[in-house]
Parts: sequence; structure tokens; C-alpha cells
Amino acid sequence: MDSKKLQNIISQGEGITVEYKKANHKLPDSLFETVCAFLNRNGGEIVLGVDDDKNVIGIDENVVEQLSKQIANLSNNPQKLFPSFLLEPKVIEIRGKKLIYIFVPVSSQVHSTAGKIYDRSADGDYVLKTDEQIKQLYNRKSTEYSENKIYPFLTENDFKEGAIERTRKMIRIYRPDHPWNELTNMEFYKTAGLFRKDIFTGQEGFTMSALLLFGKDEIIQSAVPHYKVDALLRKVNLDRYDDRDNIRCNLIETYDRLMSFVAKHLPDKFYLQGDQRISLREKIFREIIANMLIHREYTNAYPSTFIIYEDRVETKNANKPHLIKELTPGNFEPFPKNPHIAQIFTLMGRSEELGTGVQNVYKYSKAYSGSDNITFREADVFIARIPLNKSIEETDINGGVNGGVNGGVNGGVKKLYELIKSNPNKRTRELAKLMNTPQKTVEKWIAKLKKANKIEFKGSNKTGGYFAIP
Repeated sequence: MDSKKLQNIISQGEGITVEYKKANHKLPDSLFETVCAFLNRNGGEIVLGVDDDKNVIGIDENVVEQLSKQIANLSNNPQKLFPSFLLEPKVIEIRGKKLIYIFVPVSSQVHSTAGKIYDRSADGDYVLKTDEQIKQLYNRKSTEYSENKIYPFLTENDFKEGAIERTRKMIRIYRPDHPWNELTNMEFYKTAGLFRKDIFTGQEGFTMSALLLFGKDEIIQSAVPHYKVDALLRKVNLDRYDDRDNIRCNLIETYDRLMSFVAKHLPDKFYLQGDQRISLREKIFREIIANMLIHREYTNAYPSTFIIYEDRVETKNANKPHLIKELTPGNFEPFPKNPHIAQIFTLMGRSEELGTGVQNVYKYSKAYSGSDNITFREADVFIARIPLNKSIEETDINGGVNGGVNGGVNGGVKKLYELIKSNPNKRTRELAKLMNTPQKTVEKWIAKLKKANKIEFKGSNKTGGYFAIP
């Protein structure tokens, strides 16, 4: 969030997902009523330091940082907000005045503050007073969010060894000041919504989100037998595949394997953002992969696929849509399908703030492929298509960037690639002779090009073979 985007939010006025509150020297008394209502309904954005008429009043500079920390601490306090849901307010300056912006995502649980449950309508926040109203809210949450399903016999022994330790270590590195870092594992599970109690049935235990994030392969398959992600390369053999990774492990490992599949088959262009070199490939595909895993409907048996074609990358996964439409920056409201899984991925640094993924893909796609002809289609099956261009690979080889050949396309590798390109059907010893280079050196260069999928071996080792451009 920056000042320009915040000004746009303020100009639109209050609504079911936007609320302004004055807060010159202290937090407004009704703040957590709105937080609770947003969590229970569709999420929303709160701006402190603005009045009901959209006038920017600001917050006293001497207390604004203190108030921001106070919001974070109170949201993590179950006596103030139950279950707790950590918020991360941001101090933003507009026209010389300090404001506090709070993004509140929708939650898959029912929250209360001061012993009362609030919901949201176009007229503002209201208390749910009857048992029937509260029951309807719980039913809606349990129907919409399958990640909350409780497995009463699931224990930490069913988690893959080291999975939770690795996750918490990554959170500590990425967010060293995060209050969850001081919690025990069980406190962490409960605070993160991965271990919960159903107040209607009394059932208590780890949830589907915990199982999917940390579970052993065989435990996940026993509970969710249709779960898998199929990563395919289809550039030559379009009916089947040129390469495949059939992934059936927990989401922490699935993310790593999909990113490795991307690194194996897609190059990375040289790109400077300011004076800093960044990886366009990582910027784009970390968002695509995180989106696949965070927003999938895991009770649906529709297969989840990640396919690299010659001209595009296409993903499909089961979805529970709130709207059926094409998503582009500025024309949709982010809505997490699995809020607890999303929260863990964000804290680990594997995804950005909700809603910024689509923006980042559009931001970097043209620089990566020369095209921003991108598709994000929200429907029963969520489809994402990211354009590719052959020029990416040419830049990778001829421009000396770090993608397909492990960060170091040197002069020898480049010359070898050009030689194979202009002189196909040559064996290693022939290539070495033409280059006047030791055969062992050429073999190392060939290994780099093969690893980057720039060349392939034709024929057989027994009858003789040669190298060619795929």
C-alpha cells in the first residue's frame, strides 16, 4: 500500500469493505468491532485519521507509531479478539499528515470482541444477538472454508519431520520481530488457526490446513486421496509431455518443487529495478505458484496442473468462486479461499499481501516475455495463463543471464551453443575438435546446456548419437 492507492480508497467513500475512523491521539473505541465484522464477513480496509466525510485529519505524529504497534498487539491478544488474528497496520503519509491503514482479510473462523460477535452490512457493523444469527454465521464459515475441517486423530507425529521447524525458521528470518516467534509450537498452531475447537460439536484437533501444510505424504493421501499437483513440460510432445513432476507432498515442499520445475525449464532474463538486479522469473512465478496452492479448493477432486508450453505457462485448479469473471488489476477484491494457509505463506515470504500477486504478474510480465496478454479467470476452475516468448531463451543464451545455465553463460558455452545450432549432428569429440578445446571441457559445457534444456541428445549411446537444438 502506498499514498496514491490510499488516496484512491479514501476518494471512493465508505462501504461494506471500507471504513474510516478518527484517531487523533488514541485508538477509536469501535475499532475492533469493525475488525471483527470484517473478519466475519468479506474482509475490508480501515483507515485511521479520516472522518466520515472523507476529510484527511491525520494522527498525532508523536503517537502514530505507538498506536500502530498497539493495534498489532491487541489483534494478537485473545482477550481482545477471539480467536486472535494478527493484523499488520501501516503508517502512510498523505499531504503531510500521518494515517494508519489496516488491511483485514476475511477469516475462515468466527471472531468476537468483548464477548460479542459482529457482522458487516452496507450500513456498518452490527452485533449478532440471536442464536440463529450466530448459527448461520458458523454454518456459512464451515461451508465456505474447507481448510477448517478438524481431524481429531491427527497428531504432530503425522507431520513430516522438520516441516514445522523449517517453517518457523523461515518466518523468523523473514519476520524477525513477529510476535509468533516467541510462541511454543502448540501456541503457534492455535494462534495460526491450525488447531481449533468446534464450539458446536466440541470436536478439537488439527485442521486440514495444518495437514496440507506439514503432513507426511501418506497421511495427506489417506485424508485427501485426490490431492496432487501435476507439473508438465509440453513443448515437443503436446499429447503427453517432455518432462513431468507428479507432486503429492505437503504444500511447503510442493512450492519448492514447482519453483524448481520452473527454474529447470524457464530461463531468467537480466533485469534491473533501479540499481538492483532482480529475478523476473521468480517475481512472476512465485505469485502464480503461491496462488495455486493458497486458493485451491482441496475438497474438489479436479486435478491441479502447472503446464509449460512453447508460448505460455498455464495453470488450472479447483476453485470455489465468489464471482465468475476475468481478473485484472483494479477490477477485483481479493478473497482468500484458505486464509490460514495464505497467512503462513505470507509470513514465510512466499507470497505478498493479498491482492498484490495479480498486480506483480502484470507489472513484470512484459519485461519478461514482451507481452502482458495475461489471463486470470475466476470460475469453478481457476485458470491462469502467462505468456512466454522464444526471445526469452535467445536472450538467456546470447545475453549472458543467469537462468537456464546456472548463472554463468560464459564465452565457451555460448560459442558451443552457436556451434551446435549451426552445425547439427556433431558428436562431442567432433565439437571439441572444431572448438580446439579439450573434450572434458566441452563435456562440462554440454552438461550446462543440457541442464538448461538448450540442447538435447539424439540417437543412442550404443549406436552413436549427436547433439541438436530442441
